[in-house]
Amino acid sequence: MLLNRDSCYEVLRAHDPRFDGAFFVAVKSTKIYCRTVCTAKTPLLVNCTFYSTAAAAENAGYRPCLRCRPELAPGNASIDAVSRLAAIALNRIEDGALAKLGVDELAEEMGISGRHLRRVIESEFGVSPIQLAQTQRLLLAKRLLTDTNMPITEIAFASGFASVRRFNALFLERYNLNPSQLRKRVVEHKTPFLECEVSYRDPFDWQALLGFLSYRAIPGVELVEDDAYIRTVSFCDRATHGVAPTGWIVVRQKPEKNTLSIRLSNSLAPVLLSVVARCKRLMDTQADPKVIAATLGELSKGREGLRVPGAFNGFELALRAVLGQQVSVKAASTLNGRIAKKFGVPIETPYPKLDRLAPSAAALAKLEPDDFSGLGITGARINSIIALSRAVANGSLSLEPGQDVEQTAAKLKALPGFGDWTAQYVAMRALAWPDAFPYSDLGIKKALGISKDREIIEFAERWSPWRSYAAMHLWKSLEIKV
Repeated sequence: MLLNRDSCYEVLRAHDPRFDGAFFVAVKSTKIYCRTVCTAKTPLLVNCTFYSTAAAAENAGYRPCLRCRPELAPGNASIDAVSRLAAIALNRIEDGALAKLGVDELAEEMGISGRHLRRVIESEFGVSPIQLAQTQRLLLAKRLLTDTNMPITEIAFASGFASVRRFNALFLERYNLNPSQLRKRVVEHKTPFLECEVSYRDPFDWQALLGFLSYRAIPGVELVEDDAYIRTVSFCDRATHGVAPTGWIVVRQKPEKNTLSIRLSNSLAPVLLSVVARCKRLMDTQADPKVIAATLGELSKGREGLRVPGAFNGFELALRAVLGQQVSVKAASTLNGRIAKKFGVPIETPYPKLDRLAPSAAALAKLEPDDFSGLGITGARINSIIALSRAVANGSLSLEPGQDVEQTAAKLKALPGFGDWTAQYVAMRALAWPDAFPYSDLGIKKALGISKDREIIEFAERWSPWRSYAAMHLWKSLEIKV
């Protein structure tokens, strides 16, 4: 990213929150780098160097500010990146992909060569993929040392380090502190439970988001209660070597800090990075509402804080989309609850209404149509569920952000019972694609007063690249529940 030095300094002087996370300022006199909203005294321009990522600042030898905590800065939406490929790679790395895969394996998943991935990352961000991953791990570890009572050994592994020795060495090299020293300096801020905070850009319509998720919650798996989103969680991937950590999470808003608090059961510590990344996608914390509103214009006026709810689990969202075809939202949630009750694994939580883990694609892929008898699901829909489950379970279909949207949509529509509406809805929420648009939706047609698909597609071009947000505003304008 090319940064204009004078413009960056004006932003720094103004402490404009709209640019928080867009770039960082490194101060030569202190060897520390900060967010643009840092409350420390503004340094002289001659002492400032500006970097587009925290990794680039650290690679240049700067340490993160303990006051503004760069690890809490909101990220940039993929659509804002100069290179979409670089943005996808950055998101995958920030989600902990390199804790599970090598650079070449990640590149293969993205359909490119390892050499090309390294070249793209270094060209866009000025550092290697490994350096990006190391910065992400260190910033997560710093957050856990500051905000939790987790033992340092557990923090090292939860942050993606293969050994405590490597963790200690890199932490000392980058921050000129060992982990124990940092913990002593911030001991008064520690809490007796595992909790993280993620920032968002204001405005943020938390109540609208909770209302959307509440109406679609899977009985026994998800719950909206006491102004919080609560759910059970299960993980099983390469990072956990086949062991599936299970537990629960609670997400609340802290409006006075423009953050969301994510509280996790201690059992989820080994997959903390993935849990936080999924919560950020679910709550759409990376959106820049002012930029989006500037494109949507009158459509978003008065509702600029409306977000596009993502998905904690892509398969789970796609399954819900299938169940929601040609039935009401309430009916779809009922059917989803029946599937969870029959095929989900029981779990104990502090919340009496939450007692199930959502069934995985691997579990449902083993079933035959007769296994769904008595659940009130049509035969055609059962065939769609089984086909979807098997495609995800065998790896031929991935429903996580970072996939090629057009290719994934084509794979979905090749499955029985999947059409344009379902593919666009999955792209919008599971793939977190900000420019998806379910143009065939009856609610959207009603809101626009246009019946022909082609005319709707042409009309919606004015809202690109934020058509997913346009769809949310159109539904909200009619209070359509889809």
